[in-house]
Amino acid sequence: MYLTPWQTFVMILALAAGTLLTRALPFVLFPENRRPPAAVYYLGRVLPPAVMGLLVVYCLKAVRFTATPYGLPELISILVVCLLHAAKHNTLLSIVGGTVCYMLLEQRFFV
Repeated sequence: MYLTPWQTFVMILALAAGTLLTRALPFVLFPENRRPPAAVYYLGRVLPPAVMGLLVVYCLKAVRFTATPYGLPELISILVVCLLHAAKHNTLLSIVGGTVCYMLLEQRFFV
């Protein structure tokens, strides 16, 4: 499906407006001189661990623990992420380290 130049322009404009709205809306709703509602603080505290748990479950949903390689690349990578995070407390390092570990295991050792 090809878009006309006008359709492309409107689509880019809509995407830019959506991006601007989602970036600016928190500053409009919660100005610096006002304290955010307690619900916002609560969500800020509980959502990150909940999202991480959801991502772990989603990533492991298709792993077959009853067939070779028995989920070993995934489990080893999860262990690497946990150890890196416990040692360095750096989220980016943990994510990159776990991803590199998983890719190496999948492509080099568990072919």
